[in-house]
Amino acid sequence: MVVCGDDGLAHRLAAELRGVYREQVTLVVPPTGRSGRQPVVGRARAASAALLDRVVTAVNRGNSGSGGPGGSDDTLAPGERVVEAAEPTEAVLAEVGVERAAALALVYDDDETNIRAALTARRLNPRLRLVLRLYNRRLGQHIEELLDQAAALAGGGGAPGRGGADIATTVLSDADTTTPALVATALVGTSKVVDAEGLLLRAVERRPPGPGEVADPGLCTLALLSATSNDPAGDEGSEDSGEQGPQLLPDAAAVAAATGRGTVVLEQLSYSGPSLSSGRGGPPFASLFSRRLRWSLAGLVAATVALAVALALVTDDDPLHATYVTLLDLFAINEPAHHESTGRQVLQLLSGVVGLLLLPVLLAAVLEALGTFRTASALRKPPRGLSGHVVLLGLGKIGTRVLTRLRELHIPVVCVEADPEARGMAVARRLRVPVVLGDVTQEGVLESAKIHRADALLALTSADTTNLEAVLYARSVRPDLRAVLRLYDDDFAKAVYRTLRTAHPSALTRSRSVSHLAAPAFAGAMMGRQILGAIPVERRVLLFAAVVVGGYAQLEGRTVGEAFRAGAWRVLALDTAGSASGGEGVPGSGLVWDLPDTYVLRAEDRVVLAATRRGLAELLGRRARSAT
Repeated sequence: MVVCGDDGLAHRLAAELRGVYREQVTLVVPPTGRSGRQPVVGRARAASAALLDRVVTAVNRGNSGSGGPGGSDDTLAPGERVVEAAEPTEAVLAEVGVERAAALALVYDDDETNIRAALTARRLNPRLRLVLRLYNRRLGQHIEELLDQAAALAGGGGAPGRGGADIATTVLSDADTTTPALVATALVGTSKVVDAEGLLLRAVERRPPGPGEVADPGLCTLALLSATSNDPAGDEGSEDSGEQGPQLLPDAAAVAAATGRGTVVLEQLSYSGPSLSSGRGGPPFASLFSRRLRWSLAGLVAATVALAVALALVTDDDPLHATYVTLLDLFAINEPAHHESTGRQVLQLLSGVVGLLLLPVLLAAVLEALGTFRTASALRKPPRGLSGHVVLLGLGKIGTRVLTRLRELHIPVVCVEADPEARGMAVARRLRVPVVLGDVTQEGVLESAKIHRADALLALTSADTTNLEAVLYARSVRPDLRAVLRLYDDDFAKAVYRTLRTAHPSALTRSRSVSHLAAPAFAGAMMGRQILGAIPVERRVLLFAAVVVGGYAQLEGRTVGEAFRAGAWRVLALDTAGSASGGEGVPGSGLVWDLPDTYVLRAEDRVVLAATRRGLAELLGRRARSAT
């Protein structure tokens, strides 16, 4: 496996492949001193920046023995090689052995760099499995089709299609893989969210049932939460917590015996209410003009029609010609009716009066229409009585995707952004989301976002110190506020989480590292699996994958009950969209969730399963051995 990148995701992905899947890994990183780190923006003081640099330096020094940049060969972990290169050029890719590699991950922060290297790698090795990190999803779809077509024409076999065993090219976005977890952590009743073939699912944390109560198992029980929240070793909720830690994919006996422990169950999440407007069309007529102006226009039109009818009756003129003459009188461009009848003269005077009234009404209509369009293109301010909303800090890559997901769930949001040219500002305007422009570390900015009446705070800026300072200040304003902050380094996120939890035990606090949440999905894609999503359970990760049963000795020919491996993997649903299998599915999807334990899995069946990282690695290994 070859991993090329310039930030923490590359190192985390290499560790995932080496530690979980036991793969030989070659890591390509920029030369020492040139590795990219998330910039510190805003009013980050020199002392805070220096403290953060010392923390990151200490972490890198501790990781130097496991293959970090700058580490010598004798300190690298077994099965890992580090190559320093400024860019993944053709010479660099040839040096690291792309021609002989099974998979290549390009996780640079720049889309163009990843695309250029992917095109070169596909030419060097048509059979190479490619995993690209691209923010632009539409471009990613085209690039994926292009690279797969190139592999097929070059004789590499290409991608076998939907759910195939060896996906030639997979395009992922760290923003997409981490957004569900970041959104869900801040919401009540919407814990972790994953998209399964167009169906939105959520993993809900539930407290232990009281005496005489029966807990709702949902679609299935995914995990048992930790039995204790006070681990002196500092490994609470991780794989090192032992028997007191979380148990992923427990069997029915373990669930029944786990008295006093919370559970994580899987539920279907459906949208309520109409979908959001795309924002491409103009505002409707009712929103262009006020109600008073609409009534005024209607009254003038009625008066004009009445004058035309009266003129037709008085002069015995044709109705169409009478309407034409009335409009001429209305706009004062007709000849005076000196020698006409008295009725005709009176009607001409009344038409002139209506014309005088029409001019200011038309001017008001033009001004109101311009004002409506100007308001639609401008940023909205938080309403005075707003409460129960989510305050979102930062409209970068991650923040923009989180904002979109929150609005899809019809959750009120107020954004705070210091850069008026941030990439998410256009999305905020289109979705009509209130935005507060200003530095979140300055006094009064969070107050303008109604932080004292908010339900949750999502600090997702690119600066760790800014996120931490915002959460600490919000805690001083409202101690029970639910807070989720994005931190660049996973070890730093763990330390911040433990400290904030100790200082505010009654409040929900989560610190998330983007690389920690995204690495499992990227690693699974490198192993050739279609990863649908990853759900964090405390400090462990549960993966959702779509696989074709054929070739898996632990699945093919077995019943659903026999295929279940506690703590490793579990078949959740059967995809009937591309097979002849029947069943009662969920409306709007081809997934059947009520599979009986006696259903026999066939080679052509495509199933959605939940698996731990080690369980998925074992399943892939068994398939590889059975194929050979």
